[in-house]
Formats: sequence, structure tokens, C-alpha cells
Amino acid sequence: MHIWDLINLITYNLIRRKNRVLLTALGVVIGTAAVILMISLSNGLKQGATTQFSRMADLKRIEVFPSYGKDAGGGIAVSSETNKKAAIISPAIIDQIKNMPEVDAVVIQDNLKSNFNLQFGRLQSFVSVVGVNTNDLAVYDYILKEGDSKLERGTAIIGGWAAKNFTNPNQRPGEETPPPPELLGQQIRLVMTKNASDGTEIKKTVYLRVVGVLVESRSSADGSLYVRLEDVVGWNEWATGKRINRSRDGYDSLVVKAKDVKDSVTLADQLNTLGLMAWSPSSIVQGINSFFLVLQIFFGGVGAISLLVAAIGIANTMTMSVMERTAEIGLIKAIGASDSDVLSIFLGEAAGIGFFGGLGGILLGWLAGQVLNMVALVYFLNRALRGEGAPPSVVVFTPLWLPIVSLIMATLVGMVSGYFPARGAMHMPPVTALKHE
Repeated sequence: MHIWDLINLITYNLIRRKNRVLLTALGVVIGTAAVILMISLSNGLKQGATTQFSRMADLKRIEVFPSYGKDAGGGIAVSSETNKKAAIISPAIIDQIKNMPEVDAVVIQDNLKSNFNLQFGRLQSFVSVVGVNTNDLAVYDYILKEGDSKLERGTAIIGGWAAKNFTNPNQRPGEETPPPPELLGQQIRLVMTKNASDGTEIKKTVYLRVVGVLVESRSSADGSLYVRLEDVVGWNEWATGKRINRSRDGYDSLVVKAKDVKDSVTLADQLNTLGLMAWSPSSIVQGINSFFLVLQIFFGGVGAISLLVAAIGIANTMTMSVMERTAEIGLIKAIGASDSDVLSIFLGEAAGIGFFGGLGGILLGWLAGQVLNMVALVYFLNRALRGEGAPPSVVVFTPLWLPIVSLIMATLVGMVSGYFPARGAMHMPPVTALKHE
């Protein structure tokens, strides 16, 4: 039988039993729609969670800290307790990290270790003073509220939380709390103290000009004051009264930027093998993706149960069709149709039910997803207007591959469900079939 004759015959048979076909296909529609909607929902939730986390953290960034072992001296040592390598952040290790092919930039960080107060007029704020060996804080990808990201000696960039939390330590009860000061372009005082050998207190005041204020990002930057590394080194040497030996003491931390997001976790693992303690926000994103992959499989399985029920309906419909068309099967065989032709006709009808049911399910699942998207986004937008966080860009997201796979799956479900009834029709003897009433 010619392929076009076969298609025309299958189409004719489906149309002449349209009511039964529509009712049977309805199960496939519901099952396919459930698969589309549930997987799209889990995919949208994953995308939303990843996007929200990406707003709070630079996924290319890796925080690196020293790991001290019992025998750690000037580089790498082995701890007898943990039997693992331990390392300080020495110049030799920094050079080794810079030469790694996945590394885009390395920023050295050192904290001020003296007792100090940050003052502006009569006001004070509590901050962490961080020295960095870069002349442009743009390498951190922080968002500036105002000012510039360029750092020079004697200048500072302050975090958003620290900038607005200056308080008057001598404020009297009932006195009005002063508003946050406008710090951009202003001089602030860093008053450091240390104790002399005779117990007397020695003070050192440093004046810094604020050149930039950061937007609050819910990270350590919010409570930090960034200055040049050379400034912090000088202040720490004043506080301790001795020169710092980096080969022996190392640095407090590093910020390593990977060239690509996909390299971040691998690069962090490589840094850990050096004995350092390295952590990347990308590791959290990996965990998020793994969780939502399991969720997608679970949701897809729930939707597949509906397709299983639809498959039983197709098998039942095709079994009844074979019984009702026994004489027709005998006539087709009598005029020369082969067993494979009969098998193809009934398999084609079952596949057609699955195919058209799959098309309807894709449309229904997509429409349901769009409605759910609109309702959810309106809800989250209202929350955002009340200051409860930024709304997600999408709640239900349907990737291009999902409708294609769902249509193929629905068609295969139809074919598999109709195989045994079609096989029974194929092996039916023509003489017996023609005698059937």
C-alpha cells in the first residue's frame, strides 16, 4: 500500500469515528498538558531562584582564605591531625593562582587589625576596613549608589549599610536621631589606637576622602570600608610595631575571578587542593540546579501518570475498534492488503490519536502556564511595591525542547498502546474475519 493511500485511509478512519477519537484523545491532552505545565513550572522556579541569587552574588567570584595547619610556616605544610595540606596566602601561591588558565583576575585583601573608630563629625559607624591591591573596585562588580569606583591612596569607598548607620555615641535620651550623612566627597576620620609598652594609649588619626558609596547587596561589602592595600599595610605595621613578612604571614584573603561562570566551581576545587579554603557562589547554584532537576523528574512523573491512564484509554478504544471492524479487516485482506498493511493502519490510527492529543495538550499546557505566569507575577509585583524584594522575571518557563519531546512522547504512547490490538488485527485469518457478523 502506498504511503499516501495509507495516510488518507488512517485520516478517514479517525474522522468517521470522531466522537470516540476525541474522547480518547482528551486523556492524552490532559496528560500532555500536565507534563508541560509541571516541568515548565519547575523550570521557571529554577530560573527564578538562579536569577535572584545571581543578583546577590557574582557567580564568577571565588572567596579564598588561608588554611593553617600545625606546621604551617611560609607556604604549604601538612597537619598531622587532619593529614591534609594547609597553606597561607603567600606571594608564591598568589603567583601560582594567577598562572591558572581559568583565572581572570586576583585581588589581594588585607583587613585592618588595629582597634579603630570611623568618625564623621560627631557621628561614628562600625565597619570592617579592607585594603585591596586594585585601583578600581569595579573588579568586584558591586553596584555604585553614587560616586566613582576608582581608588587612590587616601581615598575610600564605603558600603551602603555602613554609610547610613552613622550614629551619635553621645546622643541623649529623647534627642532626635541624626539623619544619615551625605558622605560623597567628604573627609572621614579613621582613629586607630594601640597600647604602648608602658600601658599608655597611643592614637593615630587618618583622614580619608569618600569617593564612592555602594548599593546595599546583602553581602560583606555592606559593612566594609575599602581602601588601598598600601594604606592598610602601613597602618597594621604601625599597630604591631614591626614589618610584615608576607612569605611567613601571608595575606588575609583573596578574591579570584574566573573567566567563565562554568569554571568557578572547578577552579574553587583546584584552589582547595592547594590547601587553601576556597568557596564560590556557583556551588550554591549547582545545588539549586540539582534540586530542581529532581523536582522536574518528580513533576514529570506525576504528569506521566495521566499519560499512562490515557494509554489505557487508547488501548481500549483500539481493541473495540478491531472487534467492530472484523469484517472490514477480512475484506481489506481479501482484496490484497498484506499483514503489515493492516498493522500499519491500526498503528497509524493509534499514533494519530496520540499525536493530535499531544498537540492539544501542548496548547492547553502553554495557555495554563501563561495564565499562571500572569497571576504569579501580579502577586510578586504587589509584594515588590511593598518593599518585600524584587519580583522574578518569570514563574513558568517552557523551554523549546519540552513541546517537541512531549509531542513525540504522546505519539509513542499512542503507538505502544495500539500495538497489541493492531497485532491481533494483523494475524486475523481473512476467511474467519469475513464470516464475522
